[in-house]
Amino acid sequence: MHLAYPAVLAVLLFCTGLYGVLARRNAILVLMSVELMLNAVNLNLVAFDAWLRDTLHAGQALTLFIIVVAAAEIGIGLAVVLAVYRNRGTSDIDRLRDTAETDAAETLPDDAALSGTEAAGRPDTADQATAPAGTAQKAEATA
Repeated sequence: MHLAYPAVLAVLLFCTGLYGVLARRNAILVLMSVELMLNAVNLNLVAFDAWLRDTLHAGQALTLFIIVVAAAEIGIGLAVVLAVYRNRGTSDIDRLRDTAETDAAETLPDDAALSGTEAAGRPDTADQATAPAGTAQKAEATA
């Protein structure tokens, strides 16, 4: 058997997986595309192992290691996707970009963050010393 046949098949599998990772928005389809890419690497490892007639069968041993790592990755990845889907109601990757934690003071309106004396125009030094860091960062960002 020629080495070109499995190598071309592996390239086609890898390119299909790469397209799936870059173009898909669903997290489960992205995980499936990563699996396609890993299977392309496995195919190359086994093909080169057979072509080189390695006595230690290092390519096949690495393939088994990659299969074990891929199974663990899919298990953890699906658990994360299911947890995100339960909390957010979607597995769309573009809609999950707002999952970063924000400071609680940054989410408050400006009038609610001010105390009574600050709202009247007279800043209180005790309130400024204990003000949350989020309001100071917001003031620096607007200045």
